[in-house]
Amino acid sequence: MAASKTELRAAASDRGLSMVIPLYNEAASLAQVHARLVNVARMLGSKRSLACELVYVDDGSHDDTFAIARALPASALDVQLISLSRNFGKEAALLAGLDHARLGAVLFIDGDGQHPPALIETLVGHWLDGGYDVVYTAKANRANESLVRRLAVKAFYRLINSGARSKIPEDAGDFRLLSPRAADALRRLPERNRFFKGLSSWIGFRQIRVDYEPDPRADGTTTFGLRRLIGLSIDGLTAFSVAPLRVATMLGLLLALAAFVYGAQIVYETLVYGEKVPGYPSLFVGVMVLGGVQLIMLGVVGEYIGKILNEIKGRPVYFVAEHALKPREEAVRPEGDTRAAAE
Repeated sequence: MAASKTELRAAASDRGLSMVIPLYNEAASLAQVHARLVNVARMLGSKRSLACELVYVDDGSHDDTFAIARALPASALDVQLISLSRNFGKEAALLAGLDHARLGAVLFIDGDGQHPPALIETLVGHWLDGGYDVVYTAKANRANESLVRRLAVKAFYRLINSGARSKIPEDAGDFRLLSPRAADALRRLPERNRFFKGLSSWIGFRQIRVDYEPDPRADGTTTFGLRRLIGLSIDGLTAFSVAPLRVATMLGLLLALAAFVYGAQIVYETLVYGEKVPGYPSLFVGVMVLGGVQLIMLGVVGEYIGKILNEIKGRPVYFVAEHALKPREEAVRPEGDTRAAAE
């Protein structure tokens, strides 16, 4: 009978590193990224005596990503292959990798090659030598991005950190290393609507920032378009912050104050100067403005109610369609029931 994930982690050394790589339609670049990660693992093994494994999580790709992952060599480290039953989103893929990581520390890195594998040694150094529990990376600058995108990013971080006790570092990404106790803390969080950037900051412990310049994509084009970025931002805001509700409250108070001032002005002009009360146009504009604001507020409240509904349902965050372990220099070996669900 296959060992449980908890038993596998208990048997592994805390001085090990599981590299979790979420994948979505990365067939074109996967082999190149894998070769770079294997070289890093060899270096960490020789310099640090650090055992490593790769945990590939295929988040319902429509191309040959998982088939290519199956053929990847395990020449310097163990390779886990996890295929989710459908596309559950990046946060679910990260959780699946975290759940299946067998070694002590966990490193999250994207599979498109833009997170430089050469930086992993620096992150490991901060963990082993500096004693940091969370080593996160952030873009050194956004000079190559449009002004609209830069302003939107600043507005997002300002809004999500508004009134929050635990601030999310601006420009921080998912490329980060978690010490064994930090990784265990994330596993213990019961919520299903996860926002790893926020949760990694919320758990506390010693944290340090490392700036980096993203590499060009290894191949292909990004699957994170504007629509998906907006959706991820909304999910992050509603999962980690109540700032949108506060903004809606303040907007309602400002409109109520404006309506009171406007009404007082009408009464004053009518009593003192005998002015006629404005007619249909002003009434129409007022109704449209108030109606639009009310719909926005209902939408904001609805997002939070939807999150509450998902938590109450208690559905698993993801389902695993296939899970295989490829030990070093050995062939792929199925492990456990491929229909297993994880929470």
